[in-house]
This record gives sequence, structure tokens and C-alpha cells, in this order.
Amino acid sequence: MSNVSRTGKEEINNATNPNTFGKSVESQAQIEDAAAQAASGAGGEMLNIYRLEPIAAPDDPRWDNSPGHGIVIVAARTAGDARIVAAARELDFMEVDAAPAEDVTTANASAFRDDELYTVIEIDRNRRDVTRGIVDGEVTVDTIRPVQPD
Repeated sequence: MSNVSRTGKEEINNATNPNTFGKSVESQAQIEDAAAQAASGAGGEMLNIYRLEPIAAPDDPRWDNSPGHGIVIVAARTAGDARIVAAARELDFMEVDAAPAEDVTTANASAFRDDELYTVIEIDRNRRDVTRGIVDGEVTVDTIRPVQPD
């Protein structure tokens, strides 16, 4: 049963909207990203350079869940994208045979994604001579700790 109703002399409501698939800003960005990745020798994307710096005290208990990596410099589209780029370099449960459950990812638990552990500072903008990713600094892959000692 439809929840569409017509009262009075209003125009007929067919429960649709004028949106068209693939026309939103998000869809367009995804389409452009896919095209750029598929193109050989793709480059020239306008990127900014960001420095991710730890701001929490070394004894902050949040570091127990998300180990820090020091200062990391990344090329990214936005400050939020800089956090995602840095977090993507960490090892994820999905990449090893230690998944806590099927389809469970630890990507969102990265210290880089926590604005109380890391701050993002823009240090350069509108660069075409860099590719999206880590520019300087080291992101270790020992973020996953074994549950049982060796």
C-alpha cells in the first residue's frame, strides 16, 4: 500500500523526486576518482600538503587503543582526506588472518582519525606535482597487537 495521498486540487504525487542517479556532488567525485585511477599515467590532481601532529599527552589513555606514529606529512584533497590517507597506511584486521569477525575493519580506530590525538595543519596548497599519499614520516604496521603472547 502506498503512502501517497492526494487531497484537494494539489498536483498528483507519484512519490518520486527530481534527483537523478550520479548527479550529486559525492557521486561526481566518486566517478572522477574512478576515472583518474583507471587512466594510465593519471596525475595532475590539485592537492594540498598537510602535517598530522600528535597533540595528546604521551600518557593519554587513548594512545593505548591507537598507537601514534609521530609527525606525518601527507598530500590530500582536504584535512579530512589527510586523516584517511594516513590511516590507510596502517595495517588493518581485514588484511591479516586475525580478523575479529567477518567484515570488521579497524580503519576507523586509527589514531589519525581521532581529532583529540592528532591535529591536521595545512602547510601548502594547490600542488600538482605530488600524488595523494604519504609524503614524509613513517606509519608503522604494528598497530595490531597479538591477543596471545608468542
